[in-house]
Amino acid sequence: MSNDLPPAVAGTRLPGGEYRITAEENRALCEALHTNPHGDGRAHEIYSYIATQSGMGLSVDGLLALCEFDAADGPMLGSSNARYLSALRTDETYRVSGEILGLTRKQSKKLGTMDVLEYRLTLSRASGEPVLEVTNTWILPRRTLS
Repeated sequence: MSNDLPPAVAGTRLPGGEYRITAEENRALCEALHTNPHGDGRAHEIYSYIATQSGMGLSVDGLLALCEFDAADGPMLGSSNARYLSALRTDETYRVSGEILGLTRKQSKKLGTMDVLEYRLTLSRASGEPVLEVTNTWILPRRTLS
């Protein structure tokens, strides 16, 4: 890997997979968050992150390996933005697909050299209808390059 350029991973499709939000799992999550489950079968909104990350077809270590980054070097979540197209429902299995949008090398006064990873995950119904899109941005400090 060059000190000037991060690995060329933009456009890489993630393997994808499935995630099912059960009513029981949703109830347990809501209990842990000290909130009540929706009475109409909607899942808690935090599943926008849980379901997409869990179903993207790679572990976090696997995603970071694509970027030639070791989790032991301390990746940080910069942001996670969800765009809902319809409500998440319990007892429904969703398909997850995703793509790396970019990996950009930057300089930071605080962190030194770092890469900014941006990737999008889409959660769809079995019919193919998209339910939500989540764009995550992670900060990958490149301490050995600073």
